[in-house]
Amino acid sequence: MTQGTQNQASTTTDAYWESFERFEKEIKNPSWLFPIRKAGISRFAEVGFPTLNDEDWRFTNVAPIAKLPFKPLFDTSKGQLTPTALKNFSFASLKGSRLVFVDGHYSKELSSILPQPEGVKIGSLATAFETDSAIVEKHLARHIGAENTAFTSLNTAFFHDGAFIYVPAGQTVAEPVHLLFVSTSSEAGATTHPRNLIIAEKQSRLTVIESFVSTVNGPYFTNSVEELVIGEGAIVEHCKFQDESPEAFHIAAINVQLGRSCNFIAHSIATGARLSRNNIWTNLAAEGVECILNGLYLTKDDQLADNHMIVEHAKPHCNSHEYYNGILDDRSKGVFHGRILVRPDAQKTDAKQTNKNLLLSEDATIDTKPQLEIYADDVKCTHGATIGQLNDESIFYLRARGIGLETAKQMLIHAFAGEIIDRIRYEPLREEMDKIIWDRLEQNPLVAGKK
Repeated sequence: MTQGTQNQASTTTDAYWESFERFEKEIKNPSWLFPIRKAGISRFAEVGFPTLNDEDWRFTNVAPIAKLPFKPLFDTSKGQLTPTALKNFSFASLKGSRLVFVDGHYSKELSSILPQPEGVKIGSLATAFETDSAIVEKHLARHIGAENTAFTSLNTAFFHDGAFIYVPAGQTVAEPVHLLFVSTSSEAGATTHPRNLIIAEKQSRLTVIESFVSTVNGPYFTNSVEELVIGEGAIVEHCKFQDESPEAFHIAAINVQLGRSCNFIAHSIATGARLSRNNIWTNLAAEGVECILNGLYLTKDDQLADNHMIVEHAKPHCNSHEYYNGILDDRSKGVFHGRILVRPDAQKTDAKQTNKNLLLSEDATIDTKPQLEIYADDVKCTHGATIGQLNDESIFYLRARGIGLETAKQMLIHAFAGEIIDRIRYEPLREEMDKIIWDRLEQNPLVAGKK
């Protein structure tokens, strides 16, 4: 590969330094945060944007992001959004608290928070710097692991707001908390840096729904970072739905610290954005952890959806299961890199990882790399990947029972997506997500029987 054909993402960072210097003077934050922000911009300046020469990015070219003009959206604006307009977005009818962020800024007028048990805190991270500074200082930027990429560093330098959820020991948040991030700027390079901090202490329970949507089409950029701290015996379900503009760019880092005997299940559903990537790092840092990561990505046209994860087993008697399915059409591309890392002390580990891909077009491609890295002796670890088109034998089986060809294809594609959707525990969320995915699949001529 010649220099001219390589990813040219490692461009100068001077413009980012200049923006940071202005931002640093204007933002009002506690004094302890400034060294963290400074370390973030310094790290970004040191490494620059990743290129195709970086092993972890060799299938995902982020040069289109690096070439965008850097226009962080520092000003608060509701755009044209109204409470009525929010009803057009997914999960609007689900009962629960809702935090709405417009172009990265919390909107109190559009948000609604249900009464909560004593000690539970649900609100804006920017507000928490004033009201709960000690808790935030203890955890913010303290749980960034192996996925500390240039994008995470950029977020650390420039984030303005995001969600803050704190559930004290023994408390249960009965209804889900929905974090709704709405982009309203179609300007090329308009950038938001949402930062979420979620803490569920010992024996607590919490369900979080996170969705990224837009009211416009345009090449804007969402660069999100989330830190979750799950305490001993806590049970947390997290579902992320990325449904950005088809011209947009979406990079996200999800960092999870898991305590003894906790139960964490996460679902990542991606249907939007021209280029999207989820960097997931989970640290099974104590014994008895149960960690399940599910994912579904639907791509078409020239979309690229990348899922990159590290599941780190640091202590014994922990289980982790990862199930990711992709349905790809047209000239779209999927990338899956899953790494299970078993440390020497992590005896009795039980880890499974599966990536399955259904290609609806001869031009669709997938690069998949499930990976095991094991330094312990007494473990049970498996991984695998499949790539294929609709199975002729399965179609024949259905047709032999009187089912038409197009209906047989529909059933198989829906069932393939349903393998992931059915794993969502919270029933109202599972039912609505199933309807959303059904509708998206029906828009495909092949699934709808028109091709």
